[in-house]
Amino acid sequence: MINEQNAKAGVTFPQGFKAAGVKAGIKKSGNLDVAVIYTEKEAAVAGTFTQNAVAAAPVFASKAVVKTGTAHAITANAGCANACTGEQGEKDAQAMQQITAEALGCKPSDVIVASTGVIGVNLPMDKMESGIKQAVAELDENGSEKAGNAIITTDTYSKTCTAEVTLGGKQVRLGAIAKGSGMIQPNMATMLCFITTDAAIESSLLQKALSEVVEVSFNMISIDGDMSTNDMAIVLANGAAGNETITTEGEDYEAFKAALQEMCQGLAKRIAADGEGATKFLTVNVKGTASFANAKTIAMSVAKSPLVKTAFFGEDPNWGRVICAVGYAGVSMDPQKTVVKFGDIPVYANGVGAEFDEEALRKVMAEHDIVIDIDMGAGEEEATVWTCDFSYEYVKINGEYHT
Repeated sequence: MINEQNAKAGVTFPQGFKAAGVKAGIKKSGNLDVAVIYTEKEAAVAGTFTQNAVAAAPVFASKAVVKTGTAHAITANAGCANACTGEQGEKDAQAMQQITAEALGCKPSDVIVASTGVIGVNLPMDKMESGIKQAVAELDENGSEKAGNAIITTDTYSKTCTAEVTLGGKQVRLGAIAKGSGMIQPNMATMLCFITTDAAIESSLLQKALSEVVEVSFNMISIDGDMSTNDMAIVLANGAAGNETITTEGEDYEAFKAALQEMCQGLAKRIAADGEGATKFLTVNVKGTASFANAKTIAMSVAKSPLVKTAFFGEDPNWGRVICAVGYAGVSMDPQKTVVKFGDIPVYANGVGAEFDEEALRKVMAEHDIVIDIDMGAGEEEATVWTCDFSYEYVKINGEYHT
């Protein structure tokens, strides 16, 4: 399903979509910082958003668009979050919609808006207006790469993915760009992710599919346990593939959802691996629990532990930090039944440390990708969470983020 050959095509891989990314001078670095994604053909829209109580102005503006069920465009900027900016922030988010709509010839209520960057700073609307107009003028069927680069902040690269699936005998395409490197904590979508597809699907079912997929992809990653004010994942489906519109949860719906899930899980892993200053990509598998929720709670407790994360940065096989995080997760457990493995090597079993080959474990800890397996021995449910280590560079990046 995943189409690696066309990964760079991103949001312009599906039929009928154009994109652009331009330099408007909002980022201090002078890099690309305003992106526009557009479909002339009306699209069904779905979205999931941060649950932070101090959500940014563009979150509220975009939630209103999603409620209408249709949209034509996404406008996003990096360098300024437009969060905690009061009434002026709300006006600026609405102005982004208005400027985009006038340039494209659609309605403001057809425009999703998103911002990312420093909190508590007002958008420089003169730069934003010229940037949006320039991006609209440069909309192109090959513009996804620039759009992806225009939304990143501390990311080392833009995350992008494409996929294909057959629905009702028609070849359907999906594409995405995403950003996320810090302030990554579940309970929405943990970052900015824009997904396009030429599938024909009712907005209510598109929303159902996205919401369910987010729970097993973007809501299963953590870099630092911090939830941002601006997170959102948006899907636009313009129906240009010509498949019979999906109106029920049948075979086509399940096939579409599977493709969406595979793509989002791939993006989620890349975001976790590209955490600020990361040197290790950690997969935490928890099985043997009474419920998925219990497994996720335990896995997240391990993934968010600063002591666990710093141990893996130092390549220190300190299993005590892992079992400690399991023990305080808040899920009932029997230490005698719990088994912890690093790679395929048991390090804790029967309530005590296990005997292991120190040289073999040293090799596991030296790898970039490391799997932590935890068997609770108390049921049939399981969950997987993806995270990274904490390095000196993480502290440096965040200690100097505002300055």
